[in-house]
Amino acid sequence: MVDVKLRGIVKRFGKTVAVNGIDLDVRDGEFIVLLGPSGCGKTTTLRIIAGLEKPDEGRVLFGDRDVTYLPPRERNVSMVFQSYAVWPHMRVYDNIAFPLKIKKVPKDEIDKKVKWAAELLQISELLNRYPHQLSGGQRQRVAVARAIVVEPAVLLMDEPLSNLDALLRVKMRSEIKKLQRRIKVTTIYVTHDQVEAMTMGDRIAVMNQGKIEQVGRPDEIYLKPANVFVAGFIGSPQMNFFDATIYIEKDKAVLDVGDFKLGLNKDLIEVLKDYEGKTVIVGIRPEHIYPENLIPSTTKKVAKVEGIVDFVEELGSDTIVHVNTGSQILVLKISGSHHYEIGSKLVIALDLDKIHVFRKDTEKAII
Repeated sequence: MVDVKLRGIVKRFGKTVAVNGIDLDVRDGEFIVLLGPSGCGKTTTLRIIAGLEKPDEGRVLFGDRDVTYLPPRERNVSMVFQSYAVWPHMRVYDNIAFPLKIKKVPKDEIDKKVKWAAELLQISELLNRYPHQLSGGQRQRVAVARAIVVEPAVLLMDEPLSNLDALLRVKMRSEIKKLQRRIKVTTIYVTHDQVEAMTMGDRIAVMNQGKIEQVGRPDEIYLKPANVFVAGFIGSPQMNFFDATIYIEKDKAVLDVGDFKLGLNKDLIEVLKDYEGKTVIVGIRPEHIYPENLIPSTTKKVAKVEGIVDFVEELGSDTIVHVNTGSQILVLKISGSHHYEIGSKLVIALDLDKIHVFRKDTEKAII
């Protein structure tokens, strides 16, 4: 195992800057997720770590060893691809054994390691089958077994579950996480799926337009987003955003939205006083807005707003309600046992302890 450091990584493809000055520290034995939308540079970053791409600027360090320009075979890394990349003409046993044969590992040791990896991935009974005889989930297990059989210092995974159906994805992400904890290999995992990132990562690096916007534990990313992009990308349904003007009164800071106002606690006056009279972006997650009759007993302070039910999404376990307040459409997420008629009046309560405020110009978090 080894820690991985990226220092000032830049990668251009013609005039397109795919990776724009990334710095990242991955701890020894950590499972870190690179999360972001398509085209944000996360796969390019992974390929630079693997040695499949060379950076135009910056350095890649494995421990104290500079591997920036070393070929993949000299880095002791393994990579699992989105497409599985198992060889159709080889049995499962030979697919797993292939990287060991390339390294000229003795035959008896190959056999021992293949059986070890197959047992870890629960595919021991499949060793004599060919890939066309396997399901998608089984082929993905073969790809992971082939990656870990060489006992790499760093395991790289590029959207390995995106080709699986929803139920199998849920099962496989728990299996991969359990496997990583068992073998304690430093793992860097790329995905655009925030649920995968939140459930699997020890930490998440949220990427956008070739840059890392925020790095932190899943709960940090969720509870304290660094900016509007992170706040909007994490969470489903997306966080509600609306503009407001800040006014300071003697015992509270007021966010004037237009057709309603939010009075925040006086301990926030010091934080917000420099923004008095300015427009800011306010954010609140759908699960922190409640119908008036469903306010949790633990909620200390709310702002009540009257609106009209504009749209309802009944998802079984959850109900998503869109409420038109006049100037805003606010989305709330509640238990699926509650039902509302479109066009009906509804008084909703915004949890004032869960309000986020961002600068209008830079979109960075104020609170």
